[in-house]
Amino acid sequence: MPVVVVESPAKAKTINKYLGSDYTVLASYGHVRDLPAKNGSVDPEADFEMKWEIGADSRKHVKAIADALKDDNALILATDPDREGEAISWHLEEALRKRRAIKKDTPVSRVVFNAITKTAVTEAMQNPRQVDAPLVEAYLARRALDYLVGFNLSPVLWRKLPGARSAGRVQSVCLRLIVEREMEIEAFRPREYWSVKALLTTPRGQDYEARLTVHAGKKLDKYDLENETAAELAVQAVTSRDLFVKSVEAKPATRNPSPPFMTSTLQQEASRKFGMGARQAMNAAQRLYEAGHITYMRTDGIDMAPEAVDATRAAIKDRYGAEFVPDKARIYKNKAKNAQEAHECIRPTDMTKDMEALKLRESDQARLYDLIWKRTMACQMESARLERTVVEIASQDGQVGLRANGQRIAFEGFLKVYEEGRDDVAESDDDRILPQIMEGEPAKFAKSGLEGDYTKAGDSAPAVVETSGIQRNGKALLSENTAVLALQHHTQPPPRYTEATLVKKMEELGIGRPSTYASIVTTIQERGYVLKEKNRLIPEDKGRIVTIFLLNFFRKYVGYEFTADLEEDLDKVSAGEGDYKELLKRFWQDFSAAIAETSDLRIAQVLDVLDEALSDQLYPPREDGTDPRICPKCGTGQLHLKTSQTGGFVGCGNYPECTYTRPIAGEGADGEEKLLGEDQGDEIWLKAGRFGPYVQRGEPTPENKKPPRASLPKQKGQYVPGWGPDDLTLEKAVTLLSLPREIGEHSEGGMIKSNFGRFGPYVMHQKPDEEKPVYVNLKDPIEVFEIGMNHAVELLEHKRANPGRGRGRTAVKPLKELGDHPDGGPVNVMEGRYGPYVKWEKVNATLPKDTEPKDVTMEMAVKLIEEKAGKSKKKAPAKKAAKKPAAKKAPAKKAAPKKAAAKEE
Repeated sequence: MPVVVVESPAKAKTINKYLGSDYTVLASYGHVRDLPAKNGSVDPEADFEMKWEIGADSRKHVKAIADALKDDNALILATDPDREGEAISWHLEEALRKRRAIKKDTPVSRVVFNAITKTAVTEAMQNPRQVDAPLVEAYLARRALDYLVGFNLSPVLWRKLPGARSAGRVQSVCLRLIVEREMEIEAFRPREYWSVKALLTTPRGQDYEARLTVHAGKKLDKYDLENETAAELAVQAVTSRDLFVKSVEAKPATRNPSPPFMTSTLQQEASRKFGMGARQAMNAAQRLYEAGHITYMRTDGIDMAPEAVDATRAAIKDRYGAEFVPDKARIYKNKAKNAQEAHECIRPTDMTKDMEALKLRESDQARLYDLIWKRTMACQMESARLERTVVEIASQDGQVGLRANGQRIAFEGFLKVYEEGRDDVAESDDDRILPQIMEGEPAKFAKSGLEGDYTKAGDSAPAVVETSGIQRNGKALLSENTAVLALQHHTQPPPRYTEATLVKKMEELGIGRPSTYASIVTTIQERGYVLKEKNRLIPEDKGRIVTIFLLNFFRKYVGYEFTADLEEDLDKVSAGEGDYKELLKRFWQDFSAAIAETSDLRIAQVLDVLDEALSDQLYPPREDGTDPRICPKCGTGQLHLKTSQTGGFVGCGNYPECTYTRPIAGEGADGEEKLLGEDQGDEIWLKAGRFGPYVQRGEPTPENKKPPRASLPKQKGQYVPGWGPDDLTLEKAVTLLSLPREIGEHSEGGMIKSNFGRFGPYVMHQKPDEEKPVYVNLKDPIEVFEIGMNHAVELLEHKRANPGRGRGRTAVKPLKELGDHPDGGPVNVMEGRYGPYVKWEKVNATLPKDTEPKDVTMEMAVKLIEEKAGKSKKKAPAKKAAKKPAAKKAPAKKAAPKKAAAKEE
């Protein structure tokens, strides 16, 4: 009875159902070995020897497999069909051989399947092979490269840039993309231009819109109408002439469906349509794969198996009719750089089952499956047939010309099922449906006028106008007959990256691989280098400083072309066309030299280089023409770039006499200190500190080194509405500085007060006979400023009557009750101070980021509890050993860096 090993217990359960009692199916729970997080795990001096270690959590899983092999002398490695899966199989075999669990007569084989279905699993078992050595060597090369970069570059960052965290081979390149996009946005200077549109009518009384394309007999370019005067002249030129329809041209057009999903396009579309992060999408896809609903979800291939194509075409015919099935099946080939196409696309394993048929309970899985099913159906459907119409309107003298565009769908085709989302879509009139327009007929101005609230030419125009449901920033000039409109526009900077557009850009550049996109994008956020806000990625000051440092001292290693070329070399190794040791030697020779060059640099030298590199951004010209490097507060000090544990900032050289600071994003940026006004003779300042914005009364003096301060109130990481940096007024700042607020004297003595504390807003009171004050948490932060005497007394008395529940909290109701744990005892999802968590007895396991409490299953909860319990055991103090005689002191060894660098790319 062979032992079959897969990665996860969910996958083991599904496969065991297909294989039956003739096999023992066990889970390795992911990787079983890794490089220890210390110096010497990869030794360049010993031909890049790598020292592997079985993780504490993995020992019991390896032991379970070894124990099973005592009775069943055959091992089948059935891990995922990619580089990571091949590496896990190799690690398992190596670890079991070292334990002598694999004997000389133990047959060891490797099987792969792209989908967890009975057919795919059975077929894989009939076609075993050996572990793919070139694929393992490519994994070893990547792992060694990431280790060498992390454990040699990260200490340089820690020493030269206080507050900086570790660097990664691909993560640093990804961060560079985000930082450079932000610098483009900051350097962008908008350019004004105008457009003119008219509302015309046919002789049959049907209205349509057209835009000005010819003025004074010349074809208009985008910026030809560069100001209000030129726009007004253009409006007058249109309104002073009679117009006619010069030509009507209707052309047939087709739209083809998008190819089926691969990893990157699935992450992009999940981000566009559902706002899912890359990790959230991959977690949901992993669970769908393990349940046998979809094919393997880490792939850069977009081809479909012939039987899957046939099944999809049959499902289309059955659901939508034969007219939606093209004569020939569609064949897709990947055009992306470095695409390996080692696996099939991501598709459902059974095309007859849509989301409703599967009845998935978890919302992320249901939405993602529906997306995959629709995309797969659409990719084999007939093209959509359109009719695009272009109407040219002109004046009799040819001095003025307008154009109306429109289209209609003649046959839906694949659009009946699915249409791919688009990033940062520009406004377009092409989708408008035009009425019947005849060539040669007059084009008169409509009597109804253009929609919206506008002012006549020459009047004061509104800041924002609305036309046909589209908001446009700028002015609008409306002609006297209300049918011709001039609209002011400004060019827009490039948009910030979303996770979707970032993954797309990385894919275009050939940076990273499907299995790493999610971890790369997530890691730079977890390190505090990037902030995700409204689904856009914004570099923090810390991330910007790290990027500029790397560009100045390690430019080659954050180069897009260099990183992509290295990926190509690694692909050659995986194809058996390259020697991974030679690749490591070439890389290490130059990289170690670059590390050595920076080792002797002092922090001041580094900051001088960065200050110069960032000078255009840090010190842009001021409107009054004064020197942008002169401190605006003291008027004499020079501004310089400085660093702290939380990142970079600009500060005055006259410190400590002058305490002026501002963010590196420039003057006026969020976080720059700001004088709010005076109160009782003191200046009230809004400043940016290590832990965020705060207000301060006055400035430090020799007599008062620490003037009164108060942080801006937050709850769950967000500013209390109306109390953010942009909302703060002098009155609000004085209110904050006056906290704690005295609500009133208690009838039994003692003042009742409200304030913000470490655990949020609260009220407190201490009776004369009480040893300690009583605290009660407030749900609404605004209550700190508004709670009355009666309500405060009621809360405090309830707390006194129910002691032992923390700072005033009553029994917390679970967010979701999951039932009893396999070992007994209820398992619940609870709301915690740092977010939702799973609770079982004394074990509290935090939910992964982007996981909704309602989506948690008992299986997920048990796994989280096991992982948490394992970590707790690992951290438990060792038993005190019996005292031994003092040994002779060994010579001190060179200490290893305290922090661990990134493991993966």
